[in-house]
Amino acid sequence: MKKIQFLLVILTISTQFLIAQNIRRANHLFENRSYIEAATLFLGEENKTQEVYEKLGDCYYFNTKMKEAAVWYKYLLTTYGNKVSPAYYYRYSQALKGINNYKEADIWFQKYNEKNNIETNKITETLPFFESLNNTIKRPFLIHKLSVNTEGSDFGVSFFGTKAVFSSTRNKGELYDWNNQPYLDLFIADIDASGELLNATLFSKNIKTKMHESNAVFTNDGKTMYFTRNNFIEGKKGRDENKITHLKVYRAQFINNEWTDIIELPFNSNNYSTEHPALSSDEKLLYFASDMPGSIGSFDLFVVEINDDGTYGTPKNLGPKINTEQREQFPFMSSDHTLYFASDGHFGLGGLDIFKSNYKDGKFETPQNLSSVINSNLDDFAFVINNTNETGYFSSNREGGTGDDDIYRFTKIEQNYLNGIVQDKNTLEILPGTVVTLYDGENNHISEVVVGEDAKYSFEILKNSNYKIKGTKKLYITTEIKFKTNSLGNIDKDIFLLLESYDDAEKNIAIESGKAQIKINPIYFDFNKWNIRKDAAIELDSVVVILKKYPEMKIEIGAHTDSRGKDSYNLTLSQKRAKSVRDYFISQGINIDNINFVGYGESQPLNKCLNDVFCTEKEYDINRRCEFVILN
Repeated sequence: MKKIQFLLVILTISTQFLIAQNIRRANHLFENRSYIEAATLFLGEENKTQEVYEKLGDCYYFNTKMKEAAVWYKYLLTTYGNKVSPAYYYRYSQALKGINNYKEADIWFQKYNEKNNIETNKITETLPFFESLNNTIKRPFLIHKLSVNTEGSDFGVSFFGTKAVFSSTRNKGELYDWNNQPYLDLFIADIDASGELLNATLFSKNIKTKMHESNAVFTNDGKTMYFTRNNFIEGKKGRDENKITHLKVYRAQFINNEWTDIIELPFNSNNYSTEHPALSSDEKLLYFASDMPGSIGSFDLFVVEINDDGTYGTPKNLGPKINTEQREQFPFMSSDHTLYFASDGHFGLGGLDIFKSNYKDGKFETPQNLSSVINSNLDDFAFVINNTNETGYFSSNREGGTGDDDIYRFTKIEQNYLNGIVQDKNTLEILPGTVVTLYDGENNHISEVVVGEDAKYSFEILKNSNYKIKGTKKLYITTEIKFKTNSLGNIDKDIFLLLESYDDAEKNIAIESGKAQIKINPIYFDFNKWNIRKDAAIELDSVVVILKKYPEMKIEIGAHTDSRGKDSYNLTLSQKRAKSVRDYFISQGINIDNINFVGYGESQPLNKCLNDVFCTEKEYDINRRCEFVILN
């Protein structure tokens, strides 16, 4: 027996030792960013701690496996709640977007903002996540898949004269621990008339190493290039004190038909990364991403001057309008001085989204999301555009691709415009402040604008398409007009967006003291009661007729009493009477969401009949009333 007990003790100790060894090995792999192998070991852990849940989620999150990441982040947050860092609220929100669960993602995004005391507007049910983003882009594009993509990663196109240079894992060789894929190399390809990339070959043997090379950019004369490479010292990986190999920006010169004189830029470091170089159109500024000291988030965008003598100035952070607490990467400066970049910190569809920021009066403007026209619920990045023909390329790991990362081409759609002005139907006066909304033929929201002082609107529209335009303004009847375009983009009818006010359209509606009210004969309740009498129902039915005629109309039922009796009693009685009227309307088929009810008691008299004033019965009657105020 003692022998068996001894063996059990030894077995228990051995098991505990193996478990501890397994965790140490998993943590070591995680710290060295070997996420795929680390996840396998964490999964085998039976008693998962908060740290294990965090790292399991991160292993999948950093490899854009959002379905798996969402599972483990959910376990983490439901198990440990407020003990969890707000960063995981954010990552869980991003993971939920990655599986198209935008409603739940918004909830966790709001929690993240609350934890960080960030004020933000909550996404509404009427204008969902992706639809609100679709309002920001003014240049619609068609997206095309490319045959150049492989089953691995292909991304980061750069224009190089009439050719294109991009990054790819298509060369088989040593695998990168992060994602178990080959290291990246630069490839060059021809661009055919349709924009397809053909005949991809290794860009330069002199540039290629055993490490990553990616994201090249070239001067206009084709003699200088900047590119990203792992820290590479004398043929070996250069690591920091935590054994992390960072990225650096290098410069190479084209001399005697060879790329040579490869040097790293002076603001690189063994202790942080610099990556994704981009040149301004005059080639005097170099933009790049980095997590160097002074960064706002995990990666920020910086700019540095290129001096005439080939030296460099001091890198400057582009500031909080561009950079967030999350990632900003893959900058590109177009010829019209627009900065395009990828971010998962600005309001987006999920993962990295592509944004643009115009440069005006010496500073960058608030970034705009390129919407679901370009972006997806996963990573979208490395956007480049030729402004002459408004075509270009971007990269994405969205569903439906060939590999882990793919290159996509976009082309501009020829646009036609619907232009108009909003007017009052009867007076023809213009109506500033009207909300004008454009829908497609399937009633999907396309775009929306609040017209300015000139009451003018303009929408881009496509050929051979069906549309609906809607005008909405407070105290006016909503107007909708359906139309379609032909093969030339011409509209099949004249569009006159004329809105009629409720008081012009209905004799029972009048505006008094700045309020639009449905006017009916007084309705009466029995003493100390709130049920709807037959004579009152006859009057209320005229309100029902109007509410059914205008199904978007919202009203407030306000019940009032005279000043006789206790204030609290009158308030309670008026609330019960207002609710009875509301319930009657609902029984007649009126949408409950269109009706508010309020009992005001004796707080809003129409005359002098207050508690200490004697009045006639007729004067008291004036204050005993039920009002129907139009809210929209």
